[in-house]
Amino acid sequence: GITCVERIAGIHTSPVDYSNIPGCTYCSPEVASVGLTEKEAKEKGLDIKVGKFPFAASGKATAGGNKEGFVKVIFDAKYGEWLGAHMIGANVTEMIAEVVVARKLETTGHEALNAV
Repeated sequence: GITCVERIAGIHTSPVDYSNIPGCTYCSPEVASVGLTEKEAKEKGLDIKVGKFPFAASGKATAGGNKEGFVKVIFDAKYGEWLGAHMIGANVTEMIAEVVVARKLETTGHEALNAV
């Protein structure tokens, strides 16, 4: 909406990156994703690295009684570009926003791992 109005007003805008708009399903457990799936990345011929983290290994998830679920991330193997993320579990429709921002800022997998 804002981009449309700015364009009408003659303000220069950046194009909307539809590949970085998350998909969220509000159910129990929640489902969220953004970017390419592992299958799509492979079909494009990309050399990828895939990481998967179960919520059961998270102290916060355990303390909150939400140990079911996982986060799966897909990165370009050569340059570290964050190609996609897929999540199932409690509050993932909120967590996906962090991935959207990281992808917009072209954060690499290495940078994400060293952020803390």
